[in-house]
Amino acid sequence: MKLPPRIDSGTPVRPDGTRTGRRRDVLAAAAAAVLFAVAAVVGTLIQRTEHSLYVDWAPLYADWLPHLGPGTPAALAVAVAAVVRGPRLAARLPWRGLLAVVWAAAMAWTWSLALVDGWHRGVAERLTTRHEYLRGVGRFHDIGAALRGFTGHILLTQPDHWPAHIAGHPPGAVLTFVGLDRLGPGGGGWAAAFCITVGASAAVAVLVTLRALGRERAARTAAPFLVLAPGAVWAGVSADGYFTAVAAWGLALLTLAATGTVRAPGAVAFGSGLLLGLTAYLSYGLTLMALPAVAVLLVARTARPLPFALAGVAVVAAAFTTAGFRWWEGYSLLVERYYQGVASERPYGYWVWANLAVATVVAGPAGVAGARRMAVAVPGALRRLRRGGAPGAPDGLVVLAAAALLALVVADLSGMSKAETERIWLPFLLWLLPTTALLPAADRRRWLLAQAGIGLLVNHLLLTGW
Repeated sequence: MKLPPRIDSGTPVRPDGTRTGRRRDVLAAAAAAVLFAVAAVVGTLIQRTEHSLYVDWAPLYADWLPHLGPGTPAALAVAVAAVVRGPRLAARLPWRGLLAVVWAAAMAWTWSLALVDGWHRGVAERLTTRHEYLRGVGRFHDIGAALRGFTGHILLTQPDHWPAHIAGHPPGAVLTFVGLDRLGPGGGGWAAAFCITVGASAAVAVLVTLRALGRERAARTAAPFLVLAPGAVWAGVSADGYFTAVAAWGLALLTLAATGTVRAPGAVAFGSGLLLGLTAYLSYGLTLMALPAVAVLLVARTARPLPFALAGVAVVAAAFTTAGFRWWEGYSLLVERYYQGVASERPYGYWVWANLAVATVVAGPAGVAGARRMAVAVPGALRRLRRGGAPGAPDGLVVLAAAALLALVVADLSGMSKAETERIWLPFLLWLLPTTALLPAADRRRWLLAQAGIGLLVNHLLLTGW
């Protein structure tokens, strides 16, 4: 009996060219919905009886508040345009034009979702609350002195301890907002505009990475899904959207260097190291981006960019260390601070699986279905990599997405991510969205509609926070 031909996703196709496995895609998305529903019910019971979750709408850090806002018409317009016209435009636009359109569309989607909550509540005041970075900007008049004394204000028991987000991150995060305050008009609106503008460019970084891996067709297919990412609900406005873009561009530059698609691969690899080094000084957890970085080198089957990239990382580390901040000391104190607060009461046994339920919302139904296909394709991709033969067409996409998912699992098991992972895990969940390119072409508009629906529902039914 003749076997059916196989295509990019490694899934058999029928004689008429349509992919099989659609039912499993739907079942995967349905299972994710069930997981979230169970997490919501169990979380509500725990919160009502033990009051130990410290979230009002478990497992999301949000409040139930059905509402409309000035961003509602724009969000609906962007969603309709992306669903109806997005796939065709992504297939036909010149490459550089596609990158520009994706960046603009991702910004439009993020801005419109943020403005559903209004200008003040949804944008200008997001980064000015008592836990946020802008509350500490005034303490950096002398940056050198602030860095030398940074770790002395991490613990809650220490005088003038930092607000939660400053204490919970290396100083690279707050220094970004110090720089913005000095370069521009300052305030929450200026900081929010920066985070949304830079954060939306993460979608472009993913496209650049996929094309460098020889997957331009997959990049074009995934482009509308990157635009309508449900994660935009939390990227706008949070510093984690900015962190996501820095990490994504670090991987993109590393991929360009590793695949030899640039004229000066050594310089590009060094630039990649600078960005990846910076990510470690933006968020302690982003050291796990080393896993996707290794995946890039494995897929490209080269270690040539590694010395240059490590040199870039070393420059960033040396700069902060010389200035007086020791990363390892800061992390050790962060762990202590973490368990001085609500994390000491939040049950690990709940959040270790409820976090994954949250991740399915951020990635969206299409991200879940694509991840299912990615998981099926991983064994074959790894076998081809071990044998050293020519890799299959989707291997780069599959291995990179799998590495990002592995990094997320490590973060989850660490116990340092109890709740609020809808924003914390954005840099990892971003890389699940390209797996939507593995979904059947005939189904993509329906999956796009589901993605848009999740983002719109969450933003209009809940008041999200962090």
